[in-house]
Amino acid sequence: MKPKPASVLLSILLSVSLMAQPPGTKAEVVPVTALIPEDAEIQKVIAPFAAEIKASFDLPLVQAPQGLFRGRRGEENLLGYWVSDVMRGAAEAVTGRPVRLAITNAGGLRSNLRPGLLKVADIYELMPFENELVVIELNGAEVIQVVKESIVRRGGEPCSGVKAVVQGTPEAATLTITWADGTPIDPAATVKVATSDYLYGGGDSIPTLKKGRKPFTTGLTLRQILLDECGRLAKEKKDLVAPAPGRYTIPVPIQEAIRDKKFKF
Repeated sequence: MKPKPASVLLSILLSVSLMAQPPGTKAEVVPVTALIPEDAEIQKVIAPFAAEIKASFDLPLVQAPQGLFRGRRGEENLLGYWVSDVMRGAAEAVTGRPVRLAITNAGGLRSNLRPGLLKVADIYELMPFENELVVIELNGAEVIQVVKESIVRRGGEPCSGVKAVVQGTPEAATLTITWADGTPIDPAATVKVATSDYLYGGGDSIPTLKKGRKPFTTGLTLRQILLDECGRLAKEKKDLVAPAPGRYTIPVPIQEAIRDKKFKF
């Protein structure tokens, strides 16, 4: 299922607006408020597209009986875990190679998935951006550093493939990072890592991701792979359920220090 993105409307509006301006017209900033009347000609152009997009957004996807939530006040981001699991699976399918880690950013998840029947619009609200899935190569030491940076930045960005345990106090903390099955990470081994083009480009303060080698842009948006996964579950008559917690274990005092920007390893 590949509904047309809502950005189609913006493209049409810009095109119509630009064609309507005579050559040499000086641009000016006009605040967009409810006081600006609708343009009949523009409405005539976009009406069929708006109707088609609205119909696409209302299409049912899959049941999520318990919903999936980003977590707050120390709760784990189970919604983010699901997103990173889907990213990892999609990256493996595209590359035909094992992908040991997938990581995304909690700030890019803009809504929870409420319990009940999910629709296309719910995934667009969750992931309104056009971020693409990228696969890079890192060594084990860099994987550990990526997870460490994500903890210091936001208490652990959503990930798939690893487990991180922080112990001690904010003043004297220790960190243990292993693969999800508990096996140690070989610092010298080269592995495949899935992330977004946004994070790979340096967004959200995980600078080690920029060191990724042999970047492969899949051409798949994160939104589309989430839509595809929902479609797969529905076809198999399965519900969407949250992954198990336990990917990050961080004591409350350290969580508070991270929120107050007073923590570092």
